[in-house]
Amino acid sequence: MIRFENISKGFWIKGEYTPVIRNLNLTLPSNRSLALLGRNGAGKSTLLSIVAGTLRPDSGKIYSDGSISFTVGYAGSFHGDMTGAQNTRFVARIYGVDSDELTAFVEDFAEIGKHFHMPVRTYSSGMKARLAFGVSMGIPFDTYLIDEATATGDARFRAKSKEVFKQRMAQSSAIMVSHSMTDIRAFCDTGIVLNKGQIEVFDDIEDAIKRHEEILL
Repeated sequence: MIRFENISKGFWIKGEYTPVIRNLNLTLPSNRSLALLGRNGAGKSTLLSIVAGTLRPDSGKIYSDGSISFTVGYAGSFHGDMTGAQNTRFVARIYGVDSDELTAFVEDFAEIGKHFHMPVRTYSSGMKARLAFGVSMGIPFDTYLIDEATATGDARFRAKSKEVFKQRMAQSSAIMVSHSMTDIRAFCDTGIVLNKGQIEVFDDIEDAIKRHEEILL
């Protein structure tokens, strides 16, 4: 369960305060997944960052009775001078999971060969994304945070990644930002539409998608 209580957030732009989230009150039950929909710049990634704990709201609090992931596929926290294996073991220690098991899973999943034992600063953006997605999927969370991409690479690797993600979703929830309504329909059953600082909550994902598409017209 994740509960939002009076969450508000805005930013100062050229001396003017611009709200992007106003007084969000919502309880997301366990085993339900939430889509965050809206135009570019509406505040979707901002809200996701607040849930992840990397951004503070201006007011309000978030409560959860389960574990919440870092943003799936986010590679920005990897240390460039450490190898992929070393970064993986470091994350395992932070989240209290078996480092040998996570390292074995990520090495097999990411398919980056010898680069797994080389410094991350030598990686291409694609290799970093594979590593990050593997680390995300290798740790069991009650709720996964997804911002746009659920995978990278060729069609075969993307298919494999979506299959692993689907397996995780069988026992977990997600809060997802995506421009792909196919992914939204596949993984989410309820939705929030953000529009000019206002928030509309929909219990049915199809109603949320319909409202989102109306705003884009």
